Amino acid sequence: HMSLNGTVDDLIEDGNKVGVVHYLVHSVATTPKQVKSINEFISEEVKARPDTLTGFGTLHPDSEDIEGDLDYIMELGLKGVKVHPDFQQFALNEEKAFKMGEAINERGLPIMIHCGDFRYNYSNPEHLKPFLEEFPDITVIGAHFAGWSMWEKATEELAGTPNLFVDCSSSLYALSPETAKDLIHAYGADRVLWATDFPMWESVSEMEMFNKIDLTEEERNLILYENAAKLLGLK
Repeated sequence: HMSLNGTVDDLIEDGNKVGVVHYLVHSVATTPKQVKSINEFISEEVKARPDTLTGFGTLHPDSEDIEGDLDYIMELGLKGVKVHPDFQQFALNEEKAFKMGEAINERGLPIMIHCGDFRYNYSNPEHLKPFLEEFPDITVIGAHFAGWSMWEKATEELAGTPNLFVDCSSSLYALSPETAKDLIHAYGADRVLWATDFPMWESVSEMEMFNKIDLTEEERNLILYENAAKLLGLK
């Protein structure tokens, strides 16, 4: 359901409705030749609104120069990396992923990974686990509670992993408030980030669903602001 455009103006207009003050933005390259132009695009958008946006760059596992791509990401002022194993057709426990991991690890950048989809076998929890173990110093953000469509399985495999954060995007529509609360407590409220997956979903509906979860004020503050601010160095 993509009733919205993916422009930055649309994003900010959408986020303003619920009081979002800062956005982490990223895109994903589906071929190696897209990497440079996507990273330049993200960088231009961030430079136009530095107080409102933090950008992550993209890598493609089939690029001939992962190290060069990463150096350029840093040169562009981007603060991390986003990959999507399902779109990019690589598994997180294979050599390609580890090669990217090594280069990311050397540069101390965080990585955001699309996680989980019962239709594919690239980014499921059993693939993410070896990556997390191989690179304990990389901060990994596992999108969709680190396991879209296999949420409970993800917590069984991954909860308690010290270098893993998760976001709650594209998940709450499928979960009861009780299950969502269980997932948040399994990972720890200090490890969860509120997110929308815009333009797939809108901030208002995501916030309405989030507000139905029985959390303390402190937990809400962590998830809606503090965790992301710390992770992105906003304070």
